[in-house]
Formats: sequence, structure tokens, C-alpha cells
Amino acid sequence: MLEIRNLHARIAEDGTEIIRGLNLTVRAGEVAAIMGPNGSGKSTLSYILSGRDDYEVTEGEILLNGESILELNPAERASKGIFLAFQYPVEIPGVATMQFLKVAMNEQRKARGEEELTTPDFIRRVKEAAAKLQIDQAMLRRPLNVGFSGGEKKRAEILQMALLEPSLCVLDETDSGLDIDALKIVADGVNALKSPDRATIVITHYQRLLDYIIPDTVHVLYKGQIIRSGDKALAHELEANGYADIIGQAA
Repeated sequence: MLEIRNLHARIAEDGTEIIRGLNLTVRAGEVAAIMGPNGSGKSTLSYILSGRDDYEVTEGEILLNGESILELNPAERASKGIFLAFQYPVEIPGVATMQFLKVAMNEQRKARGEEELTTPDFIRRVKEAAAKLQIDQAMLRRPLNVGFSGGEKKRAEILQMALLEPSLCVLDETDSGLDIDALKIVADGVNALKSPDRATIVITHYQRLLDYIIPDTVHVLYKGQIIRSGDKALAHELEANGYADIIGQAA
């Protein structure tokens, strides 16, 4: 589904290179975990996939289902099925959560050539998805993410993901700031979306998230390159020994 070939990218403002020859393949139906120390380029990779314009790709390819996405803007990438869950979801005062969800869903449907949802159908879908994530209806009546706890913000993003049904889900340190109960709820929501037609990239520092979202593959990112890949056992190795040995072997 996703193929990244020899990707090089830098910060547009000052030209600092962050991604340096990254290669990665994620198949449909796969959950791929990306781990690595601070400053290795994990979040940068997620931003590049979503199309943030403060990063510039200088070399390489990013293919989604065989099609290059490098010339697509964020909205076009979203319509192709790319969804990014942020490490720190932003608050948007004045934008009602339900209105945001309705506009997002209908824009996606229009991009796919489908009819817009009727209001009753939209409300039914939201209520069903929210119940599974233990999201109170009162929370949905508030402005988007305003006054939400860290766990509520993450659950709200997983709700968006469930409703939009993307083909490629990118979770950027979605476990950040979550207590164990919220972590389980978010992980259950992610696991419920797993399907043969959907791929998920889980970016995390810690192995604990991978106890709940079981990865098919684990990739270690360091200085903008994948330096080691393996299965879930690799995450346990990193938890036990840290990154020093693997970094040393790659040097």
C-alpha cells in the first residue's frame, strides 16, 4: 500500500535535512510500528506523509497504492485515504465538534463521488462510533478539543478516524499523555479499524503501546533512516536494552 523509496527531506525554512535516504514498505492489512530516539525523524515522517508544507522533499518517492503523492496537497492526500492522528491535537475554538465531523465526512464522500450523508444517518454513525470509544455525547457538543483532557483529545481523533475510514492511518505518538485506561480505549478503537484494506503506522517511543496495538513489523528510525526492521520481538529488545546497541551495529 505504502512504499517510500530513498526519501530525503528537510525543513523548508532553514534547509536542515531530517530524513536521509529512508526506505519503508507497509502492506495493506499491516500494522507497522516506527520507533527511535528523540530527533530521529519520526514525527517529521508523519508530517511529510500528510503533506505539511514546512517540510520539503528533495529526493525520493512516496507511493500510495502505486501512485505518487508528493505533488498532492494535504486535502488531496486526505481524500486519497491518508489520516494523521497528532501527538498533540490542537484546540479549535468556535468550531463545533459535530459540525467538524459532518463537514469532514461529507468532503471525503464528495471526493469519492458519493452522496452526502443525511443528518439522521450522520448522527447515527457518530453515536455508534462514539459509544465504542466511551465518548460522552456532551463532549461532542463542545468546540473541537477545547477543554478536552489528553485522553479525550486522543479518543476524539480515533473517532474521526473511525468515521472517515482512511486506507492509511498514521498515529504520531498517540500514547503520549494517556493513562492506562485511556490507552486501552484508544488501542481498542485502533484495533477495531484493522482490516485487509487498511494499513496503520504507529509511531511511538515506548513498547507499552505495542502491548495493546500488536504490530506486524517494527522499524527503528535513526538520523532519518531505517536502521533495523523486525517483528514485535524487536520492540521488546528495545525496551530491555535501549537503542545504543542497534545504533552501534548500524554505525
